[in-house]
Amino acid sequence: MSGGLVVTIGETLAMLGATASGPLQHARSLDLTIGGAESNVAIALARLGTDVAWIGKVGDDPFGDLVVRELRAEGVRVYAVRDAQAPTSLMVKEHRTPASTRVHYYRRGNAGSRLRTDDVDLDLVRGAALLHVTGISPALSDTMRQTIRDAVGAAADAGVPVSLDLNYRSKLWSREQAAAEYAHLLPFADIVFAGDDEAAIAVGAESGPLGLAHGLIGAGARDAVIKLGAHGAVAVVGGIEYRRAAVPVTPVDTVGAGDAFVGGFLAERLRGESVETCLTTAVNAGALACLVAGDWQGSPRRDELGLLGDGDPVRR
Repeated sequence: MSGGLVVTIGETLAMLGATASGPLQHARSLDLTIGGAESNVAIALARLGTDVAWIGKVGDDPFGDLVVRELRAEGVRVYAVRDAQAPTSLMVKEHRTPASTRVHYYRRGNAGSRLRTDDVDLDLVRGAALLHVTGISPALSDTMRQTIRDAVGAAADAGVPVSLDLNYRSKLWSREQAAAEYAHLLPFADIVFAGDDEAAIAVGAESGPLGLAHGLIGAGARDAVIKLGAHGAVAVVGGIEYRRAAVPVTPVDTVGAGDAFVGGFLAERLRGESVETCLTTAVNAGALACLVAGDWQGSPRRDELGLLGDGDPVRR
């Protein structure tokens, strides 16, 4: 593996997914797996050959066992604290129609939101090649907000690059609350990822994707990537603007595609590849993730990046 260790911090949940379309209350069976933005990125990185660790807290229960087992099976180093006082969080995915997915969360007060700074090996963070966090964690609890702030501060003090995906979740906090926390975190970010709506929360105005990327840099980030889904992505890196079209696919499940995109971009960035290659791998990874049900199951391995026939982003 190349590029050094990437450390991710966040909540991973057990996930129940309906196996057929229709109202959840009529589902006859549910598949059991896991999901979580930071661990989705960790899996995407691991599949692309990056050494990666996930830090989080899970309950002392079978769902916690599942989280640990699945991440380890994907080649992710797991630093999981067990909480005997709170259960592992749960999400339930409903396919109301073949083309739409709704996710129901059961996470408030659960183990993942109770991760404290003294649960985190900050020496691991200080020795990493990159720290990746998202805007979901600070929204979970005051405890998690402080933990992420402390980890990001420790990384910055040690000269470790910080990757931040804004990942706004309206069920967790308001746009105003999110904007305030983004303002705190962005000056620590060497690279920030955001959808256009998320970027608009952070910079307070809609000015087109590249304008939003410049706005994020003006708010303190060093580089910025705007994820546009089916419309591809734009980036401002080192002051230079980049555009990349999406790979056209007929999606099966778009949940987690943004995480695969981030993992693809970061994997190439850590290898010292060009921004063009970073974006090419990112859009290919995101497209492939859309073709498989599940938050991370469709994330590609390096030898699968050319499966859609959109150029050759593979670098061995």
